[in-house]
Amino acid sequence: MGMLTWAFLHKYKTKYWKQFLLAATFVTMEATCDLLQPTIMSKIIDIGVADRRPDYILSQGALMILITAFGALAACIRNVIASKVSQKFGSELREDLYEKIQMLSFTNIDNLNRASLVTRLTNDVTQIQVLVNGLMRISLKAPLLCIGSLIMAINLNPHLSVVLVVVVPVVMLLIAINIKVGFPRFAQVQNALDQVNAVMREHLSGIRVVKAFKRFEYEQEKFGAANQELREKSVGAIRLMSGFSPGIALTVNLGIVMVLWLGGLGVSTGQIQIGHIIAFINYMTQILVSLMIMFLIFNTFVRAKASAMRIAEVFEQDNDAKWITNYSINRQVNNGRIDFKNVSFSYAGAAGPPVLKDINLTCLPGQTVGIIGSTGAGKTSLVNLIPRFYEVTTGSIEVEGYDITEINPGQLRDKIALVPQQALLFTGTIMDNICWGKENATAQEVEAAAKMAAAHEFITSFPEGYNTKLGQGGVNLSGGQKQRLAIARALIRKPTILILDDCTSAVDVVTEEKIKAALKQYTNQLTCLLVAQRISTVLDADKIAVMEDGTISACGTHTKLLQTSSVYREIVQSQLGRR
Repeated sequence: MGMLTWAFLHKYKTKYWKQFLLAATFVTMEATCDLLQPTIMSKIIDIGVADRRPDYILSQGALMILITAFGALAACIRNVIASKVSQKFGSELREDLYEKIQMLSFTNIDNLNRASLVTRLTNDVTQIQVLVNGLMRISLKAPLLCIGSLIMAINLNPHLSVVLVVVVPVVMLLIAINIKVGFPRFAQVQNALDQVNAVMREHLSGIRVVKAFKRFEYEQEKFGAANQELREKSVGAIRLMSGFSPGIALTVNLGIVMVLWLGGLGVSTGQIQIGHIIAFINYMTQILVSLMIMFLIFNTFVRAKASAMRIAEVFEQDNDAKWITNYSINRQVNNGRIDFKNVSFSYAGAAGPPVLKDINLTCLPGQTVGIIGSTGAGKTSLVNLIPRFYEVTTGSIEVEGYDITEINPGQLRDKIALVPQQALLFTGTIMDNICWGKENATAQEVEAAAKMAAAHEFITSFPEGYNTKLGQGGVNLSGGQKQRLAIARALIRKPTILILDDCTSAVDVVTEEKIKAALKQYTNQLTCLLVAQRISTVLDADKIAVMEDGTISACGTHTKLLQTSSVYREIVQSQLGRR
């Protein structure tokens, strides 16, 4: 495995290496205790039993009990250390991965399947956590026990050790083949698990549509196919790996049979003592156990390797949003001004088809700029460039006279409030959701924002008012109610730039007029971009930009556009029935 895959673990290695060494010390003590017992047993048989010395048997038996107790104490301490470290490691890795995901740009997140990110954050982290726990416990003990048993067995009887010369290389070859063929299979299992999560996530998010169109059977078949794929991949991987464990056991057990056969010949000729055979078999058994444990460890390692590569893929994502960190927006001159200068944009980068082409637009402080056009004209893509959700492909966008690529996105977004097309609310109270715009907002500020968004009336109609609990995504509210809460969340922020992306599409005309009247007074001190499908929403804007096929085909006031833009006239006529 390349070093790059495990590079993200360097931080944790630096932090926990002392605890790892401490655990290794106790594991070594435990393994040493296990290795001493067969030799003591051999002496008990060859000396105590053969010479009929009960005092020797009792003294050596007491020594075995003492060694066993010491080994058990070392094992308990080792288990406590391993469990504590692995749990802390897993928690920190999960937090760091979550933080990394939060720092990724929309382009990075679009390139990574969202369901896959959930799997990496949960299942993949758990796989590595299990490996770390195992490394500090059985993973250290197994090779120590294996190597120690080999040394003790060879030292006990070199003649019987010829069996080990055959057994050990065969077992090591089986383990190497296991790693070689196992890794691709478990990588496929993780990808299949991603697909199951993706199907389930899509089904749950669209459950209302599924039920409305009676597509349950279709969704069940789709989930069944993904689930079947996961089952087949998992069974295939486990079936392939399952042959190695019996193969290793068979090899070592054949070695034990050879020891008994050679030992029997040696006893009959007087060259080998019975106690040596028993001790040698015990060492062979310990070798078998340690090799089986190492086999399981390598299986865990194979799974963890696949998971580590998937986690590393996230950590290695290079955020395409670059900025100069020592610049802070604090100028009051041209406050809130936005300039689009020859902006072109493609979701696939410079090589992809452009969504926006040569956009030139200036939004002055205090202006309300309406952006209208047909579906797919690029309206949402345009406003998403301002807070740097995506980076422009060519050209530049300036806020208050400064190129936004030189501004920390966090500082830039402090000045912006956005109401997206799809109003997304979070689990919690109505108060909590409005306070997303301003964390330390007072109850009076929340109420004032709700009134401007025409939400106060329906909020107070609930028995618990602003403390009404919302389900995930605000499922217990109508579309219009969710949009009004999203508007209140933006207004309470008191931003310099307000972006309203078709945020009144689910609101009735009367309520929209109330919101527009409140916004007209509220927005006279800030720059407001108003994206809309309905012409009535932007009629009173200071400037209206008409978008068509990713370009601004015309720009001006309602009166001017009626005279100069055929596209605008068609929109007005189709919606208002007049020219």
